[in-house]
Amino acid sequence: MKARHLLTTLAVAALTLGSGAAYAQTKMKIGFSQVGSESGWRAAETKVSKIEADKRGVDLRISDAQQKQENQIRAVRSFITQGVDAIFIAPVVATGWDAVLKEAKDAKIPVVLLDRAIDTKDDTLYLTAVTSDTVYEGKVAGEWLAKETGGKCNVVELQGTVGSSPAINRKKGFDDVVAANPGMKIVRTQSGDFTRTKGKEVMESFIKAEGGGKNICAVYAHNDDMAIGAIQAIKEAGLKPGKDIKVVSIDGVPDIFKAMADGEANATVELTPNMAGPALDALMAYKKDGTAPKKWIQTSSKLFLPDTAKAEYDQRKDMY
Repeated sequence: MKARHLLTTLAVAALTLGSGAAYAQTKMKIGFSQVGSESGWRAAETKVSKIEADKRGVDLRISDAQQKQENQIRAVRSFITQGVDAIFIAPVVATGWDAVLKEAKDAKIPVVLLDRAIDTKDDTLYLTAVTSDTVYEGKVAGEWLAKETGGKCNVVELQGTVGSSPAINRKKGFDDVVAANPGMKIVRTQSGDFTRTKGKEVMESFIKAEGGGKNICAVYAHNDDMAIGAIQAIKEAGLKPGKDIKVVSIDGVPDIFKAMADGEANATVELTPNMAGPALDALMAYKKDGTAPKKWIQTSSKLFLPDTAKAEYDQRKDMY
């Protein structure tokens, strides 16, 4: 009897383990090739992506590319080998994706682009792109500065990673405003690679080249982290950021709100870090009944100024 009871117990355990294995097999697996952790916003996007995946019971496998496209391509091929159900990519640059995306398409693995677009003649290589209107972000930053300065300002520009869609588009949006305001001029422009350290380094060179900063009206940074680096450089040059040199940037991370509250920055255009939530919803609908999402799922962008900076900082400081 004891032996029979033991066999029965083992059989029940085996069935339980079997059903657990079956559940694990049905859990959606998604590979996410993330650019890296070059900024506070990027770290927030990764954190929020994990939260959104957990809410939906998704196994999200994140690969940090350390800002190198070759690492992203390698990660995508690894995800294909793993047989994931879908792949998310935040592309470090806009070009050079067709070959690896065709491999994913041939493997019948849908690809979703997060926060950045790509240049391709074949848009069937990806299911959808969840991004903000990055041209609009640059335009909003430029229009604020034109209004603030009466359309007369010598601007130094800290560009994002060369070849990335946000750097290309945020420059275009801002340039369009400059072109419409003859008194505005970009006197220096260089990539700060979206990092705080490089932003500080490039801003130091701008200040030296422009009369110790006296010839600079404002710095326009393609993201907040570069702006924070620029603020440090301005202070070390004996100038007052936000006053002697105005600071406008894009992202809406906590540190820029603190800088605005302290009077050291003037404006930021928010980019939400929650790209994964809309992407997961679109993907799950597609997996459920074949409903193809819109090719572009646009997230909102909003201008923030110092009057609400302290409240925004208090609200966001623990989220990032």
